[in-house]
Amino acid sequence: MLTLKQLRDDKEAAVRRLAKKGVDARPVIDRIEQLDDRRKAIQQELDNCLSQQNQAAKMIGALMGQGKRDEAEAKKAEVAALKEKSVKLSAEMKQTADALQAEIVLLPNFPAEIVPEGTSAEDNLVVKLVENYTPLPAEALPHWELAKKYDIIDFDLGVKLTGAGFPVYKGKGARLQRALINYFLDYNTRAGYQEVEPPVMVNEASGFGTGQLPDKEGQMYHATVDNFYLVPTAEVPVTNIFRDVILDEKDFPVKMTAYTPCFRREAGSYGKDVRGLNRLHQFDKVEIVRLSLPDDSYEALDDMVAHVEGLVKSLGLPYRILRLCGGDMSFTSALTYDFEVYSEAQKRWLEVSSVSNFESFQANRLKLRYRDANKKIHLAHTLNGSSLALPRIVAALLENNQTPEGIRIPEVLIPYTGFDIIK
Repeated sequence: MLTLKQLRDDKEAAVRRLAKKGVDARPVIDRIEQLDDRRKAIQQELDNCLSQQNQAAKMIGALMGQGKRDEAEAKKAEVAALKEKSVKLSAEMKQTADALQAEIVLLPNFPAEIVPEGTSAEDNLVVKLVENYTPLPAEALPHWELAKKYDIIDFDLGVKLTGAGFPVYKGKGARLQRALINYFLDYNTRAGYQEVEPPVMVNEASGFGTGQLPDKEGQMYHATVDNFYLVPTAEVPVTNIFRDVILDEKDFPVKMTAYTPCFRREAGSYGKDVRGLNRLHQFDKVEIVRLSLPDDSYEALDDMVAHVEGLVKSLGLPYRILRLCGGDMSFTSALTYDFEVYSEAQKRWLEVSSVSNFESFQANRLKLRYRDANKKIHLAHTLNGSSLALPRIVAALLENNQTPEGIRIPEVLIPYTGFDIIK
């Protein structure tokens, strides 16, 4: 959530920066200014009312002691009237503050200065391309056909049990899933990320804290009886560990990693581009989350990008790194780098990771702060990245490593799978 200071100190700059995300922010900022001015005016009136009330109340005893009963009674009536007025002002103050909050949360985060202009994925900037393509057999198959051929993923059984987008992994397919999760977690913990195992359901406050609510409620599975949400990513529960927390400057950086299943409704997702593992309603993902001091957060982002690149590179897949344009960025992000691996059988790039700096946007919603050496309180910066999302990694591994003998397993995964080929 943006702060009032960010919006009011330079309104024109705020409008210009949000326009890069395709948002016409001027009408919203105009309403925010009006509500903020009204809130301040009510606060001043309320403070004056309470001051008069206190002064009048103090006079009642003195007047009674002087025998001025009629004047004392008049002061009591004045105090009663002031109390009634202060109650009304307090109610109006809350109503105005709530309306102000409702307007502010409509606005996305400012994009960083280096975010490219653009409105869609076609405008994203490729910042690195590694083309280590693998020659495939003449009759190379897409991963959904390979899954059926080797009986390792059953999409039809998933439809029977739940519905489309909920595959069942079997035999070596299930073992490969577990191997990837363990390898990713080990890779992250070796780099200093503390492993946590969070709940996979969160409350409304957690969804608001990281920006999924109220922006993405339609994309989340909602358990209405308890008002819990199934997590779309481990970012939500892990970052919310520090909701309403004040850290000390010496506590940074905070580095965490977690595995969770992820749940996304992905309403309206149909067609060949979402076939097989390309887009699921339930999938596995390992996440990294960092909390940073503001001056260090972009160095931390670079470190996270390098970390994820090392992980993708270790799997031997062709990949590219993109800096997302303003129109393709998330609501909460200030700067995002996407990682895509190349699917040789499908002849297309598949996103497997997003690494983002949210600056203070999430921290303001979370009330995640830190105390500096001078005991002053500031908002921290938050970052997160996929390290990695499994479905499209599995799709690329199956397709790119198919041979006439079977599907070969990358060397780094063999200690985790216990086999080097799927036959």
